[in-house]
Parts: sequence; structure tokens; C-alpha cells
Amino acid sequence: MAGVSVQPGTAAPPEPVHPRHVADDPRAVLARPLAATSLLDAVKDLRRDVEATSFPLDLPGTDSARASRARLVDQLGEHLIPRLTQLSAPAVVVVAGSTGAGKSTLVNSLVGAEVSAAGVLRPTTRRPVLVHHPLDAELVAHLPMLDAVDVVTSDLVPRGVAMLDAPDLDSVLESNRDQAHRLLEAADLWLFVTTAARYGDALPWRVLEAAVQRGASIAMVLNRVPPASLPTVRGDLLDRLRAHGMDGSPLFVVPDLGPHEGLLDAAVVAPVQRWLTNLAGPDRSRTVIARTLRGAFAALRPWVDELAEAVQDQVDAAAGIAAALDDAVVAPVDAAQSSLRGGAVADGAVRARWAGLTAPGAPLAGLVKGSGRVAGSARDATARAAAVEPLVDELRRAAAAAFAAAGGHAEEALADVLEGTGAPVGAASVRGAWDRRAVRDDRGRSAERAAREWTAQGVRAVRLSLTTAADDGDRSRDAQRAAKRRRQVEKAVGVDTLGGIALAAAAGVDEAATLLRTLVGDDVADRAVASLRDDLLGHVPALVAQERAAAAAPLAQEDLADDAASRLRLRLAVLKGLT
Repeated sequence: MAGVSVQPGTAAPPEPVHPRHVADDPRAVLARPLAATSLLDAVKDLRRDVEATSFPLDLPGTDSARASRARLVDQLGEHLIPRLTQLSAPAVVVVAGSTGAGKSTLVNSLVGAEVSAAGVLRPTTRRPVLVHHPLDAELVAHLPMLDAVDVVTSDLVPRGVAMLDAPDLDSVLESNRDQAHRLLEAADLWLFVTTAARYGDALPWRVLEAAVQRGASIAMVLNRVPPASLPTVRGDLLDRLRAHGMDGSPLFVVPDLGPHEGLLDAAVVAPVQRWLTNLAGPDRSRTVIARTLRGAFAALRPWVDELAEAVQDQVDAAAGIAAALDDAVVAPVDAAQSSLRGGAVADGAVRARWAGLTAPGAPLAGLVKGSGRVAGSARDATARAAAVEPLVDELRRAAAAAFAAAGGHAEEALADVLEGTGAPVGAASVRGAWDRRAVRDDRGRSAERAAREWTAQGVRAVRLSLTTAADDGDRSRDAQRAAKRRRQVEKAVGVDTLGGIALAAAAGVDEAATLLRTLVGDDVADRAVASLRDDLLGHVPALVAQERAAAAAPLAQEDLADDAASRLRLRLAVLKGLT
């Protein structure tokens, strides 16, 4: 294999483009020069944001958006970033096509040696082959695909061009198909090989349409064309090229030579060889690279816009779900607060406990004598406080049960919104990520904590009301008598007992409210009871908000934030400004 040597596919770290190499830089042939560092950084930033973009909600079109994101990541990572990182590397011409189109035979014939296995057995289980001129070895070492190919050198390949024989696009091996598409993403130019019998197949045209969309440069080889049908086939193929926006693409025709093995005659492949030679040389190959880069950047814009629109659809859907969840918890909050105002906490065990404390001979019986005097001493106050503790415990348990019930009703309302027939678009994704078992476990703990916080406010509310009454500035005789009585009550009954009575009154025990007014006066009693009732009712929205937050937790993602789409559009605006 004279003039041809094989070397393993190893990649070296890319080197920066130094000022002394500016004359060899393909940026010089662009209509507007590319700023190497800023443009490369902008493309890297775009790729990072695109790759990080997720679509948490399953919406109509989400699967398509995910596919577009993957395509965009491949285009950025497999082609643009590597090419911008090493602009002086040879233009990569990927020879692609369907099974049996004659790709390997064409490559072998162009370099005059069997560098790529060819034959009738499929699939060909081999690594792709990259062929380049020996003097381009240092520059080829920076190409991104070297870890996936075998590298071959040949004196017959013009300098500035590297040919890559890719696997079949329709290979029976999925790994071959995937690799073929990845290599095409990394190409500067496609040399697409088809045959007179298969040029109308759907797959090649789908692949070529994708190439046009991303701005790739394309040439086509029509292989094995019988002379008699050449005018018809060639004309039909040219019409198809025009219809697909490729009317300016070169078309080479290789006649049908009948049963054939080995290399094609040099005269047969001479037109393709001349075309490659015309592409060769620093300036001309860089023109191809620059043209493909311009096309790639132009193709990026609608892709990124499309991706940003898909992200905005996600954001809008998330906002709709959030609003629906907000609406869902209004009724449970209203119902729970209405129930608490109606005395739900006081029902059952609390009323029974109160009846026991106020029965004849019980600790709270006979507190006020017929003369209005409060009976008892400091020692009696301690005993009464101990007797009231079980009442406070019953109030805590009843409040916790009421709070938990409010959370349960909120869960049901939220589930109806996410699961019902009128569920907002994307709600299924939220419902699937909602851990309702964990929510129920947390609900009991949260309800108990809120109930303890409420009952702990009993003594504080009474003390604050007593202090407010003492500081009201009224120095009348009636006010002085009332203040004296409050001091007597505080000493004989104790604030702990008064706090328990106030809690019972706030829960809905009317007898407790009456007793408290008798002991400390209407203003002090009403002020303490109102404060405790407000505190009791105020825990409901907070607890229901926890239920709502748990249901909406899947919406708390960066890709569903209000500015999620604008981040991608900002990246695109930066890129537009540099290209």
C-alpha cells in the first residue's frame, strides 16, 4: 500500500490560535470576522444552557422539544465548538450513504489503496476510517472525532482536506447508525453517496434535509448508473435536489461498471478527485469551513428560538398549575376556619373536661362568691393551675386534630385539581412527582407543632391583656377598683389558670368566656380571647400552605422560573452580535 500508512486514532489537546497564524485563520474569509475567544465562549455558554435545559412537564410537543434540544447539543458540541477551538484543522469531508452505496470503494479509489474495508457483507463491523495527507498530521491531531476512528495517511489526499468513511446510515446495527449521525454532525462538508436504484429512498432525504437545516455544505455522488437511464435518473435527482434547497450542490455520476471488485478506474473518480483538489489548500479549505460555520450559525437561530418557545410553554403551564393550586386551597381554608369559629376544638373531650373542672367541689367551682369576691389564695392558685393542665392538653389534642383535618381536606382539593377532568395542562407531571405519603407524615407533626404553639399563647395573651389594661392611663375610681380586683384575681387564681380558661373560651366554650369576664372584666377577657382565637384561625392558612407547597414542589425548578426562556434568548442575542 505505497504512499499509505495507518495510525491509531488519538486526539491531542487543542492549541490556541496565535496572532502569527492569523493569515491561516478561516475567520478571514467570513463576511464578518469571528472573535475567536468571545465567539467560542458564547457557543460554550449556549451549549451549557441548552444541555442543562429540561422539560419537567409533559406537554403536547415536549417530546419534540427534547429531540430538538438533543439535536442542538450535538450540533454545538460535535461540530461548532470543536471547529471553533481548532479553526486551522483540515476541512472534514464525511463520505456518507446507505448500505451498499459504494462509500468505501469510492474512498479507496480516491486514495488509490484499500484503506477502508469494502464488500457485500453487511454490517461491516469496523471502525470508521479518516484519511488525510501526511503533512496535515499535526493539524488533524486536533479533530474531535479521532477517538472514534482509525486514521490513515495518503499522499493522494490533497492537503487541507480529510476524508472520513462513515458507517451506513441504515445499518442494521444501531451503534453504527448512531455513530454515522455523530460523524455527520462533526463534518464541514458531506459527500453523500447513493445509487441509481436507491436515490429515491426516504432515509437519505431526511438526513439531507437535516443537513440543509443546519447549514452544512453538501455534494452528492450518484453511483452505479446504467448508461441508458442516465439522463432520466440524473434529471430526476437534480429536480429532487432543487426541491430540497440543494440546487447548488455538486453532483458527480459514476456509471454502472457491472460486477466489480477492487478499486475503480482513476478516470471514473477523476471528477471527484478534482473537486477535492479544488477544496484543498489553506485558503480554499477554510472557505468551505467558513461557509459551513456561517450556515451552522444561521441554522442555530431558529433552533434556539424554538427551544426558548418550548421552555416558555413550560413556564406558562407551570404558572397555570400554580394558579389552579392556589384556587384549590381557598375553600379548605375557609371551611376549616368556619369550623373553628363554630367551636370544633371545644366539642367532645374539651367540653367534658370543662364540665369536670366546674362541677360542684371541683377546682374552678365557686371561684366567685355571691358578693363578687374571688375566693382563694396563692396556694389555691397553684392547685388550680395543676388542675387546668389536662384541659390545656385536651385543647392541644383537639386543635391538632382540627389542623390535621384541614390539611387532609386541602390534600383532597389539590388532588382533585391535578387529577380531575379539568386538570390544567401538564398537571399529570406534577401529580406523578407529588409524594403524598410523605406529606401525610409531615402533616401530623406540623399539626401537633401548631397546636402546641397555640396553647402556649394562653398565658401570654392573658398577661398582655392585663398589662394593657393597667397601662390605659385611666385614673378614675372605677378604674382603680377594677385594677385592684385584677391584682387580686391574678394572685388568687394565677395567670396559668386564667390562660387555660382563655384558651377554652377561644376554642368555643361559652361558659369559659363568661367566667373569664367575671374574673378580669369584659375588656381584658375579650381582648385575650380575641387574640387567641385569631391565633387559632391563623394556623390554618399556614398549614394548608404546606400542603399546597408539597403538591407544587415539582414546579420549583429553574427551568420553570419566569426568566427561564429569556436566558436562552440572551445567549442567542450574544451569538447574533458576534456573527
